[in-house]
Amino acid sequence: MSRFRMYPTPQQEHVMLDHCAHARYVWNLAVEQHSHWRRGRRAAPGFAEQCRQLTMARHESEWLGAGNARVQQQALKDFAKAKQARFTSGFGEPTWRKKFKHEGFRVIGADRVPAPCGDENAQLNARDKLVVSRAVVVQKLNRRWAQVKVPGCGWVRFRLSRAEVPQVKSFRVTFRNGQWHVAFAVIPEPVEAPGTGEVIGIDRGVKITAALSDGRRLNCPQLTVKERAQIRKRQRRAARAPKGSDRKAGEYAKVAKLKAREANRRKDWCEKTSTALARTYGLVRFEKLNIKDMTASAGGTVDQPGKNVRQKAGMNRVILAQGWGLLRRRTEDKAPGRVEDVPAPYTSLRCSACGWIEKNSRKSQAEFVCVSCGFTCNADTNAAVNVAAGQVERPGHSARAGGTTRPNRRSSVREPQLIWVGIPFS
Repeated sequence: MSRFRMYPTPQQEHVMLDHCAHARYVWNLAVEQHSHWRRGRRAAPGFAEQCRQLTMARHESEWLGAGNARVQQQALKDFAKAKQARFTSGFGEPTWRKKFKHEGFRVIGADRVPAPCGDENAQLNARDKLVVSRAVVVQKLNRRWAQVKVPGCGWVRFRLSRAEVPQVKSFRVTFRNGQWHVAFAVIPEPVEAPGTGEVIGIDRGVKITAALSDGRRLNCPQLTVKERAQIRKRQRRAARAPKGSDRKAGEYAKVAKLKAREANRRKDWCEKTSTALARTYGLVRFEKLNIKDMTASAGGTVDQPGKNVRQKAGMNRVILAQGWGLLRRRTEDKAPGRVEDVPAPYTSLRCSACGWIEKNSRKSQAEFVCVSCGFTCNADTNAAVNVAAGQVERPGHSARAGGTTRPNRRSSVREPQLIWVGIPFS
């Protein structure tokens, strides 16, 4: 998916906002219809039947009929795909789209199908059956700018942040926090492996976003101190403003703009870091983390309220601001088949030098001192080296990378097992 910033004129922006409203309205009608038929335990109408119903609705509603039919039909097609993929995508049933939150529409096109050469009668018959739909037209203006044709708007300019113009058959226009973006549905070519066979382990954390086994430490960019102060200032002003006033909405809009800036920085960092990882290393191993459970709410229920809810909410925000999941997903997209997940247990407690597993070796968040061999290292780097080595066996089972076998009895200090090499047993 290639995403670019759009810069429409005020007239074009007005038309595209109407497209967003029509697409959202048609989608919500389809959700309501689907829910009604589900309650009656009957099969809901398919895409073809919904298109016929849309034609009737466009004749009855002047507001809906003034919109673009292609945009509205594509909203129904997107709903049909979401309904079919509800069991495999993990998102469940299609839900309602809300104003100011789900603003966008999709435009799809196809190339012209040429008529067959040869018999003239065959050409006439083929022309009678030929269905010609408009193709997605993208034009490059110069090194930094390009334009795309949007139904009802004509040419809309967007900032070209890549060398080549994408050749696609569909794109999606979105509007959020006062910014327009166009996303082209294109599958990028995977990044070629360097051929060195080098393995890198990545330990993800809060203080250090990504600690690499080669000693490097990568941090996701965050908002500056001044920007965070601006957010607090705007939030205080919005809290004091009258409910439903334009002043309250304006202050919240400024807060959303600052948070969108942070999200854009995080996405840009994840894209650049994932590309560098795919180009530099032959195999990338990530510490396997269940981010969904780690960032679950601690609110609880009315009968059993949660504990330290505000502290847990703050921790969730810090974790989500690191972009752990996005970095892992984009690396997998650019290096398919060269990304592995290593279970997290004992990776931070195991000494990467001798293989000892001891909780007392982890002195603090950043300091690791092995109680057995005295090896000293940064705790995150030590964990990244263990991730690069592979899965760490739990105590009491044979180790893979350390070359030792831990005893079954519990002990704070574990003695190594001698490994006999080249000496036959009598």
